[in-house]
Amino acid sequence: MSSDTITEPATQLAATPAELKVVPARHYARWAAGVIVIVLVSQFAHGLATNPVWEWNVFRDYVFSETIVQAVWVTLQLTAYATVLGFLLGTVLAFMRLSRSLVLSTVARTYIWIFRSIPMIVQLVFWFNLSALYEELGVGIPFGPVFWSVDSNAVIGTIGAAVIGLTLHQAAYAAEIVRGGVLSVDHGQLEAAAALGIPRLRQIRRIVLPQAMRAILPTAGNEIIGLLKGTSVVYVMSIGELFYQVQVIYGRNGRVIPLLLVATAWYVVLTSLLSVAQYYVERRYARGADRTPPPTPLQRVRRRFVTKEIS
Repeated sequence: MSSDTITEPATQLAATPAELKVVPARHYARWAAGVIVIVLVSQFAHGLATNPVWEWNVFRDYVFSETIVQAVWVTLQLTAYATVLGFLLGTVLAFMRLSRSLVLSTVARTYIWIFRSIPMIVQLVFWFNLSALYEELGVGIPFGPVFWSVDSNAVIGTIGAAVIGLTLHQAAYAAEIVRGGVLSVDHGQLEAAAALGIPRLRQIRRIVLPQAMRAILPTAGNEIIGLLKGTSVVYVMSIGELFYQVQVIYGRNGRVIPLLLVATAWYVVLTSLLSVAQYYVERRYARGADRTPPPTPLQRVRRRFVTKEIS
């Protein structure tokens, strides 16, 4: 066989990129799914705009009314108190569970087990009726005389009972979130800090917690958003938060659908703001691991407009 016949197939196969015909892949199933989704979304949007049952005029009348705005403020207060106090207590419980002390670890495990087992609404009703169990709260010697006492209702009002119930419930979940974040930190860093003579409390405050925040924040953000919506449960205590006030109003005028839309709109706005805050807080604590973080959505928009103006 001659050399010409050997090299002939190679010569035929060799072609410049310009001579090759590139055929893009066709994703028919993806296109069909996209069309179906667009049709369904369009139908839903059309129904929102044209169905008279939504009563958008009633929605506009109440969405920024003084009663609703005050109810939103109460909702935010309950969320803030329960978040701060719940995560403070949860952090203490997390380190108690990680402790080598059998007593501290057992108490923390038992607390987390109990408060994660009881529904939030049951806990709220229990604290609301605490005076039926303890008519007075006092200070004195354990198992001995009481030096000072006060009526339970005078100390724990309706809002106080709600904050206590939400805080204790949130602390059980926050403890597991914080514990998971602490366990994600390399133990070798604690050994190095101990070798340098850094006190234990300072190790936790300056080394462990800043690094654990990267693992804590995503789950903690979801938990806070869930708590914001979970405050609607306190309607059983007749507290004037958002959902309770919406119920009171549509109980008087019978406009159930538009009033529920008012509550929905406020919850969507508040959770969206919390999501944005969570994004930037996570981005800040990721600086040590990611020295060149990706641009934020706002930075991307600015770059796109600046590029168009320059071009």
